[in-house]
Amino acid sequence: MRRVRYEHGGGPEVLFLEDAPVPEPGPGELLVRVEAVGVTLPVVRKVREARDPIALGGEIAGEVVALGEGVTGHAPGDRVTGLVFGHGYAEYALLHTAMASPVPEGASTVDAVALVRSGLVAYGALDAARPEPGEAALVTAAASGVGHLALQLARSRGASRVVGAVSAPGKADFVRGLGADEVITYDREAWGEPVDYALDAVGGDLLAPAVKSLAPHGRLVAYSSGGGTIAAYDLLVGAKSVIGFQMGLIARGRPEVYEAWRRELWRLFAAGELRPAVHAEFALEDAAKAHEVIETRSNLGKVVLIP
Repeated sequence: MRRVRYEHGGGPEVLFLEDAPVPEPGPGELLVRVEAVGVTLPVVRKVREARDPIALGGEIAGEVVALGEGVTGHAPGDRVTGLVFGHGYAEYALLHTAMASPVPEGASTVDAVALVRSGLVAYGALDAARPEPGEAALVTAAASGVGHLALQLARSRGASRVVGAVSAPGKADFVRGLGADEVITYDREAWGEPVDYALDAVGGDLLAPAVKSLAPHGRLVAYSSGGGTIAAYDLLVGAKSVIGFQMGLIARGRPEVYEAWRRELWRLFAAGELRPAVHAEFALEDAAKAHEVIETRSNLGKVVLIP
């Protein structure tokens, strides 16, 4: 089979195609013929930051072709999606059953990688904000794979006003098309009327203006790996709060919640209330180009590899 190999950090040229044996599924694992791979910012950052070779994992979707020892509830021919921690940029990948979920009829595998993992992060971050109907919401990175779903989910949970924050004016029409009432760029000195909660996927220097955008008693949910600091005084003066959200803790510690969120995402998709957008599809040999789109923040929706 073909898979993408990573050698060392420093640039997109570190990704190469190689031939590798098809892996054998171990206990509790599914061997999946991969039809779509979701490219994510955390994986792109790993390639930039790691000095030693790493497996390029992430979101995959495809057809089950073999079962490991002890696997029940799955069969060859099933279509599944999930998160792999080994090699995912490949024609075949090993997916543990704990991370696997079925792709329903009427949905493609590209829909699945655009919706499920990014949608779970978006749904979880929104849930952490404890939204109430009629509240105003702000979503940063609103054109990203997660952000464009978070914006739609905020509306579905009853937000009266949804503001999308983006890095460039050229993304405004895309974000408005998803239901944003307002679109702002990060370089604006003022971010408009205050909001009741903000979902931040960027971090860094954007944390301070995001907190400033909150109304008294507002909540900021931080789910970015981008770091950043907030001055305690900025929270005290408005009785504001910051909540950290990390998807892995939910997946490992509260699997029943994780599964309920997955079911709700597919329900909203089937009802036409949630529309995952795909910016572009790349072949495996163009994985470096896919990473470049993510790294330059030029994507409108999800970036997908097609083995």
